[in-house]
Amino acid sequence: MLSKYENFCFLNEKSILETQAYSQRIGETRIGDVLSYIPEARIQLLGICESIGPRVNNGFSGAENGFPAFLEQFSQTQVHDSFDTNIVSLLGCITQTNKNTQVSSELVEELDEFVYQVLLQKLRDNQIPLVIGGGHNNALPLIRWANSKKTEFAVVNIDPHADTRNPDSRHSGNSFSFALKEGFLTHYHVLGLHEAYNNSYIRKHLSDRNIFHTFFEDYLFNIRFIDKDVQGISTSLNDIPCGLELDMDCIAYFPSSAISPSGWSLNELRQILYYLAKSIQNISYLHLPESAPMTAADHKLTGKALSYLVRDFISHLKV
Repeated sequence: MLSKYENFCFLNEKSILETQAYSQRIGETRIGDVLSYIPEARIQLLGICESIGPRVNNGFSGAENGFPAFLEQFSQTQVHDSFDTNIVSLLGCITQTNKNTQVSSELVEELDEFVYQVLLQKLRDNQIPLVIGGGHNNALPLIRWANSKKTEFAVVNIDPHADTRNPDSRHSGNSFSFALKEGFLTHYHVLGLHEAYNNSYIRKHLSDRNIFHTFFEDYLFNIRFIDKDVQGISTSLNDIPCGLELDMDCIAYFPSSAISPSGWSLNELRQILYYLAKSIQNISYLHLPESAPMTAADHKLTGKALSYLVRDFISHLKV
């Protein structure tokens, strides 16, 4: 029962849409005119409005604003013959009920369990959750849900940070070390690490486990090419179920929990998502965390960027 959790709640699509400022435009059909909960739809949009994980990881707040910013802008995008709205549904949103609760690793653990239960109770077999907003801490319950039987499972993560910090207490920086330790994650690939922002423990952890990882600098200086790396990963995985992680920190100057002046452009990230969606055979979920808009301008930029990525994924997903 979701009601047993004191600090979090699940809002259905009706509760979310009632708070959205959307006005129709005569002569056009836009997402806001048709978006609803479709139980049988293959892709289910799930928002997570929290910044607990990043804050416990000595980061900033703002990740709670990513999903509302997305939904406002996504609702204004166009419906036409090239975009099938029948496969996408607004499942709902996870939010924190008591904003005065002090952030802690224990609160992150409660959120882990709540996200896992929402996925378990709200999704049907073969549906793909497209999870937007919140910290990268939410990768762990996603992986636990996607591989609840602890068989083979892969993740491809586009991220300046490997998020394999010491699994001593829960926060946004150790979802993948926890998943590896617990046996839910068997094949981890992290692409585009920033050389200056992954410590010795993380680098050793990746090397000791023979985890496939690349550095952004190698792409920047044309030592490696992202499309070839994605194709190689896809070939090695064959049909192993795989989660896709695109940390919005990877975009230069993007309003995110760990904003950086160096990184990919949005257009380059759209290309990378295209490679992933077209190459990976068995996609279990797409996760777009760590956007953290705080100003009106940030909200618009974030919402549009996430809308482009969501529409790209829906359009190019292998069916």
